Order: sequence, then structure tokens, then C-alpha cells
Amino acid sequence: MSPARLHRERLAAAAAVLGPSSVVSTVEGGQPPMPAMTPALEHRLTTALAASVGQCDADVQLAIGVDPAVAQIMLRLTHDLRRLKEIASIEAKIEAKRGMLPEYRDWCDLRLAAGAAAEGNELPSTGADDVLPTMMIWSIDTADWARALELAAHVLRFNEPLPTRYQRGAAALIVEEIASAAIKAQTRDEAFPLDVLEQVDALTVRVDMHDEIRAKLMKAIGVELARAAGELEHGTPEHLAAVGKALVPLRRAQDLHDRVGTKGTIKQLQKVLANAAKEQAALAAQEQAGTAPAA
Repeated sequence: MSPARLHRERLAAAAAVLGPSSVVSTVEGGQPPMPAMTPALEHRLTTALAASVGQCDADVQLAIGVDPAVAQIMLRLTHDLRRLKEIASIEAKIEAKRGMLPEYRDWCDLRLAAGAAAEGNELPSTGADDVLPTMMIWSIDTADWARALELAAHVLRFNEPLPTRYQRGAAALIVEEIASAAIKAQTRDEAFPLDVLEQVDALTVRVDMHDEIRAKLMKAIGVELARAAGELEHGTPEHLAAVGKALVPLRRAQDLHDRVGTKGTIKQLQKVLANAAKEQAALAAQEQAGTAPAA
């Protein structure tokens, strides 16, 4: 069979599964999204990729109707999502994601590089646009904060939607999941990286979301600032300034959601400032009366 005829037959077979409007081109400007990963499509892609070992990318693309790299990464994601669905334990799911994440790093790095080189806030579709946002969420789940924030900045800059299985917008999910992780750690009296929380705030400060979600982030930031203040020598100007700094996000959290759980911490910090003010007033009165103790 001639190569031209073989190409035509492969293309016809791909079109029969994908539909004639779904055969993807890799011309400059990006690709339309992959069709839904139905069992028939998954079988077709798997078979075509397996049969194409040793062929050039052009041959593979004609065989399956999509860029082979796109097909491979989408098949991997489909298989991994199926595997995760079969795991009941949340803890076990997280460990599984931790093992899966490295397989997607190169793909995401290429996407990040494309974003860094792009001007403005638009980036052509890859045909596998669910991959990077999913890896962002998995990075949050596995507490890889540096990678999660790197991917989150990309998702938010280019307004990439989350896969349809998630019911929230990207910004709301980023804020709520990281803030919830921080509050969970703080409940165990464990510190959470303040710089991570502040980066989340900076990334999402202009994004509209429910007040309850933003309140969680403000609470988490305030608690970490209060923790930092508590490590300073009490009563010093530095300590009192740090206490005042912690009160700002805590009060903001309370304003946004009165049941966020910051009232107790606010009262404690206000008491610290009030006591310090009383002591300063007493010293001032003693100095004015000439009875201040010698330094």
C-alpha cells in the first residue's frame, strides 16, 4: 500500500471516531480542544500510538488526528484520573498524585515557557488544556507550594478554566484550598509558610469571589502574623508593631465573615496593645510627677 493511501485511510479512520470537525491541525496559532475522552476515542488513540512506534510525528498525527504529544499526555491523564477514582482513601490519593506529578512536569514546563514568552494575556490552546490546571490542583493537594503557585500564576494570567469536574473558578479554588490547608495546620499549632499565603493574596486580590473564601485567607495570614509577633520580645516597639500588623487581616476576615473564627485572637491581641498603652500611660504620669524609676 502506498504511503499516500495509508495516510488517507488513517485520516479517514480518525475522522470516523473524532468527527470530521475534530481532526486537529498543529498549524501556528494553537489547536482546538481535544474531543471528550470517550472509551472509543481512548481506544483509537491508544491503538494508533502503539502502532506508530518508529514513525515520524507527521505520520502519527495523520493516524490519530491529533498531535501525538497531546494524545499521549491526555491518555496519561485519563488513565491516572481513573486510577485515582478507584482509591478510596484521601491520604492514599495524595500519595498517588505525588507519584504521578513528575510525569507531567515536562509538559507543564513547556507551557510555562510559552506563557513567559507570550505578550498579553492570551495563549493558544494546546488541545490538552486540562493538564496544567489539574497539575496545579494536585500540587496544592500534595503541599508542593512553590510549584502550585508557579502554575497558579500561569492559570490566572491566561484565565485558563479548570476542568469541568471542578465546580469553582480557579482563583476561588486556589484561595480556599491553600487557606484551608493553612488553617488546618494552625489548628494543630503548626506554622504555615506566610510567604505562600501572601503570594496567594497578591495573585488573587483583584479577583471577585465569595467573602467567606477571602475571609479564610485573611484569617490564615493574620494567625501567622500573630505567631511571628509572639516570637518577639514582649512589650518592645517591634513586638507591638507586629501585633498591630496582625490585627489588620484578622479584622478584615471578621468584616468579611463574622463566623470565620477570629474574634478570640483579635481580643487577645487587642488586650496586648491595651495593656501596653496602660503601662506607657502610667510611665508618662510618673515622669510628669517626677517619680519615674531611674533607668
